[in-house]
Amino acid sequence: MRMDMTMKIRTFFYTFGQGIRNLFRNLGYTLASVATITACLFLFGMFFSVLINFRHIMLQAEENVSVTVFFNEGVTEEDIQLLKIGIEEREEVASVTFTTADEAWEDFAQRFPEGFTEGFLENPLEGSDNLEIFLSDVSKQPELVSFLKNVDIVREVNYSEITANALSGANRLLTYASMIIIAILLIVSVFLINNTVATGIANHRDEIEIMKYVGATDFFVRAPYVFEGLLIGIIGSMVPLVLTYYIYNMAVEVISSRYSMLTGILQFLPVNDVFYYLVPISVILGVGIGFGGSMFTVKRHLKV
Repeated sequence: MRMDMTMKIRTFFYTFGQGIRNLFRNLGYTLASVATITACLFLFGMFFSVLINFRHIMLQAEENVSVTVFFNEGVTEEDIQLLKIGIEEREEVASVTFTTADEAWEDFAQRFPEGFTEGFLENPLEGSDNLEIFLSDVSKQPELVSFLKNVDIVREVNYSEITANALSGANRLLTYASMIIIAILLIVSVFLINNTVATGIANHRDEIEIMKYVGATDFFVRAPYVFEGLLIGIIGSMVPLVLTYYIYNMAVEVISSRYSMLTGILQFLPVNDVFYYLVPISVILGVGIGFGGSMFTVKRHLKV
């Protein structure tokens, strides 16, 4: 048992070493594959940085989208509070604010000079108690509005259908664009890895045949090429991350300093927040492309 384990460890390190040697034996194709994966993942990183910031801006916009509910005459505050609790339990609702008619009037009066309210004997907004509902998912606004309109105590529901549709459409567009771009990057990168590993196999067919004649296992023959693709994927994922990190920081600093008027409108995410998601995604993509591409190529070109 101990001898078998020792042999497996030796085999692993030998095939891993052969994978590293293959990188240098096919240096031209290796550099071409690393460069292509780097370029693809760099483009992905820049696109992802723009995408996640745009998504962040849209989420901020969604937080300001609300549905306002007004009530029939004679409805008690207790009834309104019960409805408020029911609305807060809905999955598409982020928060609900209850505003009485007096609070609404005080807020309105603060926008005018002092003494403006003295000419009014009664609150002109009497009966305007309302619930302001903020959504966590604007695409579900129609469902919420339909529910509210069927509540007996509700007199009127104010909402912006155009804004909700625009934000929902932008979210769908981002999702589809992301899927298409990732698919293109994967196809191009796997094609490069395919060519690299295939070239290595073609250059060592005689060696492979001899290994098979002396009884080498399929794993022993295939493993070096799999490790080769894996290493190409790892290297190809590290380089673009470094480039993206510095370029993103530089771009945010330039925009913030030269276009300071935009900082109040566009709040860019800190680089650490972006890389919290980008690093694992890029590494997984790079390793997956290298490993998957080499496995696919070895299976096609090695008849063992």
